[in-house]
Amino acid sequence: MRLDTDLNFDPDGTYATATKAEAEGYAGLWAAEIGHDPLLILAGAATATTRVELGTGIVVAFGRSPMITATMANDVQRLSRGRLLLGLGSQIKPHIEKRYSMPWSHPAPRMREYVLAMRAIWSSWNEGTPLNFRGEYYRHTLMTPFFSPAPHDFGAPKIFVAAVGELMTEVAGEVADGLLVHPFTTERYLREVTLPALERGLSRSTRTREDFQISLSGLIASGEDDAAQRNAEAAVRAQIAFYASTPAYRGVLDQHGWAGLQPELAQLARRGEWAAMGDLIPDEALDAIAIVAAPPDVAAALRARFGDIVDRFGIYAPSAMADGARRTIAQGLGLQIS
Repeated sequence: MRLDTDLNFDPDGTYATATKAEAEGYAGLWAAEIGHDPLLILAGAATATTRVELGTGIVVAFGRSPMITATMANDVQRLSRGRLLLGLGSQIKPHIEKRYSMPWSHPAPRMREYVLAMRAIWSSWNEGTPLNFRGEYYRHTLMTPFFSPAPHDFGAPKIFVAAVGELMTEVAGEVADGLLVHPFTTERYLREVTLPALERGLSRSTRTREDFQISLSGLIASGEDDAAQRNAEAAVRAQIAFYASTPAYRGVLDQHGWAGLQPELAQLARRGEWAAMGDLIPDEALDAIAIVAAPPDVAAALRARFGDIVDRFGIYAPSAMADGARRTIAQGLGLQIS
């Protein structure tokens, strides 16, 4: 299992953070689209590193045309000399329509077409294939030499698709190189819902599970003392409650018989009572969705739960985790951090 870490926007420290993470042995650096463009963050990191892979977790695909994403991703792939992992996510309807002012439709078929459109664009640039992509949602039929970037030797970026539901997971298996598992998941949901859906998608492609990566940014509630542990658990409960209030993630709740939580949490969210939401998350849900353990015990718990499923893992701690705790967890997962 490869261990990844986050790379946040910091105009004064991104280069240093990326260089340090690479030196510590992390396999990948992932930037999220939360207030900043993740591809722009990774462009800076690409010039400060030589080995570590650079991932977007995620780019909001439906907020951009495939041409825009393909162009930016191609530039980062070239800057990094082939180290980009392009993670795509659909977001949810209100954000696409009201925040991005872009059209919404059936997300899984649209994502499938989005990935295929980008592959057609990259093929036109790197292999000289005439651009003639005609789909239900996207059409790309014009590419002149003036607007075509020069070919390079690093190939197209690997594409990861973020998914919770079965249809999007099938799309990932069919057309992508990897799956970004949402933090709002459980071992049971992964084994009983996600993996079968992924296999159905892979069966429609020319690849097998060995050709594919599963990445999870997993929720961790871990503190170096009792007070820090309580704070970590409270922060994780709040994050779980936020996700659980969203209808798109209800499948995870249904799998465990927790469906009644969703309307209660959604009602609190509509009233803006965010502080009260975490109190509704039972211990059973906390323990199933997050790794709840002292720092020296996290690695063993993680391997027991996901060791035969997940190819790469990132620590997701909603509250600030002390450097010592994070270092202990990383060491338990094989990093040689002093």
